[in-house]
Amino acid sequence: MDLGLTGKSVIVMAGSKGLGKATALEFAREGAKVVIGSRNTAELEATVSEIKEETGNSDISYQACDVTQPGDIQKLVAYAAETNGGVDVLINNAGGPPAGGFDQFTDEDWQKAYELNLLSYIRAIREVLPHMREGGSGHILNFASSSIKQTLDNLLLSNTFRAGIVGLAKSLSQEFSKDNILINTLGPGRIATDRVAELDQMRADKLGKSYEELRSTTEKGIPMGRYGRPDEFAKQAVFLCSGANTYVTGQTLLVDGGLVKAL
Repeated sequence: MDLGLTGKSVIVMAGSKGLGKATALEFAREGAKVVIGSRNTAELEATVSEIKEETGNSDISYQACDVTQPGDIQKLVAYAAETNGGVDVLINNAGGPPAGGFDQFTDEDWQKAYELNLLSYIRAIREVLPHMREGGSGHILNFASSSIKQTLDNLLLSNTFRAGIVGLAKSLSQEFSKDNILINTLGPGRIATDRVAELDQMRADKLGKSYEELRSTTEKGIPMGRYGRPDEFAKQAVFLCSGANTYVTGQTLLVDGGLVKAL
């Protein structure tokens, strides 16, 4: 199937590693022009070089961007629009907030999580919207978590603001449909990334188990019996933002191997 992404201008926030990097790689495979953002310039340079080498796509570039800084988001979007002739796709992504329960967090913790995991998405959408309207169409995909369907223990900040992402996308899907701009939310389950490994290690330490023991136990609770691969998640992201998707908007989808039992 031709996904119709050749030459399309794509922005991937937090794209230097993890799910963002995997998604940028898959868009590059499809011939898109990709700009990735992240705070770490060295990681950005390494990721861009790796993607170019692996895909043969030379239209991959980066712009340093801290998603909690509105000026950085503005610069990234302006760079992508100027370099690649507009913006067709926005992948909203950000690192996860700290783990913990209610009694552990101050007002400052809540504010930081809000700015990282919800306000950054709002700001990025605001910046790309004029370019998508000018181009006559667009796709926006918000990365969230399986907690959008079933809350996760000890991840209160994530549970709270990921749910806000869903409400945002559902509301904006109503507003943006007249502009032919589709917006959806994609939630990973247990995907084998550094972030998930870090959380698993924290749980293992708390329970007095080894990392390997905890992971084995967790995998037994996944119907497919294993953690997902980043590329398996990324392929779903690319499909939802491609020319093959012309009618799905305001929806949430989990890539979780059947882990979440909620409807």
